Amino acid sequence: MNKNKHLTLEERIIIEHKLKERETFKGIARELGKDPTTIAKEVKNHIQFRKSGCYGRNFNDCLFRKDCTVCHLCGNQTCKRYCSFCQKYYCSTLCSFYQKEVCQRLLKSPYVCNGCQDKNSCTLEKRIYSAARAQKEYEDVRSESRKGVQLTEEEASRLDALISPLIKNGQSLHHICVNHMDELMINERTLYNYVNAGLFTARNIDMPRVVRMGKRKRAKNEFKVDKKCRIGRTYQDFLKFMQENPGLIVVEMDTLEGKKGGKVLLTLHFTIPQFMLAFIRNSNTSQSVIDIFNWLYLKLGTNDFCRLFQVLLADNGGEFSNPSAIEYDLQGNRRTYIFYCDPQAPHQRGAAENNHLLIRRIIPKGTSIDHLTQEDINLVMNHINSYRRPNLGDKTPYEVFASLYGEDLLRKMGAELIPSDNIILRPSLLKK
Repeated sequence: MNKNKHLTLEERIIIEHKLKERETFKGIARELGKDPTTIAKEVKNHIQFRKSGCYGRNFNDCLFRKDCTVCHLCGNQTCKRYCSFCQKYYCSTLCSFYQKEVCQRLLKSPYVCNGCQDKNSCTLEKRIYSAARAQKEYEDVRSESRKGVQLTEEEASRLDALISPLIKNGQSLHHICVNHMDELMINERTLYNYVNAGLFTARNIDMPRVVRMGKRKRAKNEFKVDKKCRIGRTYQDFLKFMQENPGLIVVEMDTLEGKKGGKVLLTLHFTIPQFMLAFIRNSNTSQSVIDIFNWLYLKLGTNDFCRLFQVLLADNGGEFSNPSAIEYDLQGNRRTYIFYCDPQAPHQRGAAENNHLLIRRIIPKGTSIDHLTQEDINLVMNHINSYRRPNLGDKTPYEVFASLYGEDLLRKMGAELIPSDNIILRPSLLKK
């Protein structure tokens, strides 16, 4: 048996072909010289979910779809078709009788619809194994696993507490590694990379010899909590998800830096009303982002949070690399969906980037925000959200948000409307 070998594209094509022939995992494993559990894990790890109907019938996974006579869910009183046959599929979002049906055959081997004889007449959600898609996902994970920093936040904090004070006392990393070899258990070259990546309080400027040496060109090291976080959450997945679920609220989230190495802001931009929230964080870690979403979840309540934060669109920063902790609450209930923009594509979050320009009028780039509090940040955002926009019909983001979701939610999030003549978009707003 061929052990400790990754599956190749040719082997994945064989798996896909055999699944269509309704071959068992054991039979496929025998032909490929693999263990049956290897084949089972391969199939389950690369399942594609497709909301597709069948010939002449649209997608509909409602338990009562066959006998349903509900009409006019969309408000079109002239329509003579039952909503269960509608191409726009309003059942799951508007019908109070909707209950999702999952095919019982998918709960056991082979877990996919590839070889199902009823696939061409089924309107339920399909689960498909595709060799090409599985190979691409495998290559993405393999590439991602070879990048970034292999370090947890707890381990980074432990090393920082040991190394940074000694570096600031003038000691070299070589000297520190020799004297604390048993405590560090990390290669000296790796520690230099960690300092250069900004993971510790100490910086290259604290090491005179490093400052004198020429800077080497290297790929940027990114601290990723979950290196598989982008799988199923790419920008293409986002576009497909929004096409299948039109009308969902999209919130663009980003990080705005003050002075390098200091406090940062988490910005949450509601694209339709152009309303933005901002929260100050002591450090740019994934846990600080998670803490803010947990606070919002408790402050707003389950229903209001899930109504406002339906879809989150983020960049590829390490602070957003633990999506599961944001998507699910502490009890494991889903509360939102997260997707990632393509690398170096800020135009995919253009609305948030444009709003950042207003923040930069008050907090210029490179200005330290270490002395500011959340009340100061709320004041900044209140002035920005009270600023009238031509593309909102000369309304303010505050007014548009209030008309869509109510002023009670705004008060819960600390938002206030500033009189037009009192709005200040200058650094003088924060002078005390």
